[in-house]
Amino acid sequence: MRVELPDFRLGSVLATSFTGTLSERHGEPVERIPTPQRLIDWLAVYGLAVDSCTTAQLELARELREAIHAAATAAASRDPLPGSAVQVINDRSVQGRAAAVLTPEGERRWRLSSASRVEDALGVIAADAISIISGERDGRLALCASPTCRAAFFDTSQSRTRRWCDMNTCGNRQKKARLKAKQRA
Repeated sequence: MRVELPDFRLGSVLATSFTGTLSERHGEPVERIPTPQRLIDWLAVYGLAVDSCTTAQLELARELREAIHAAATAAASRDPLPGSAVQVINDRSVQGRAAAVLTPEGERRWRLSSASRVEDALGVIAADAISIISGERDGRLALCASPTCRAAFFDTSQSRTRRWCDMNTCGNRQKKARLKAKQRA
């Protein structure tokens, strides 16, 4: 019997999209990378293809995901960054040996040190998180207005006033709830 896995919530920012592999953190959590194969699939979507992934590497990935979430949430709330989260992000960044390469089309791609190095892919994600959390990129970290989600996301909208991590899920759900409440009243 085939188990249906939840779709990936894809975004344009690597690090915050990675934290989105666990959603509804304050409701009924949805784990989108429950197995090593699902991590392989997610990495491939973001151009970080690896041949294999062990259970231990999946645990490293989840540890990084939670560290990025904790640090991004603190940064969005203007709170001090948790030292343990900073340490995990830095460790993963240093352990990765990926190189940025330029394609003939003028795009940046990542070359991992070997096709099966999950640690290299995690290093790329950690480096992306560092660039966002440190304020190097144009945009702002914000928290989703959905009370069950509260995901950290990177807002690059012109006004920097985006409220939802994903308008098609959290935003739509909240708008429907408001409409139903208004209809009942």
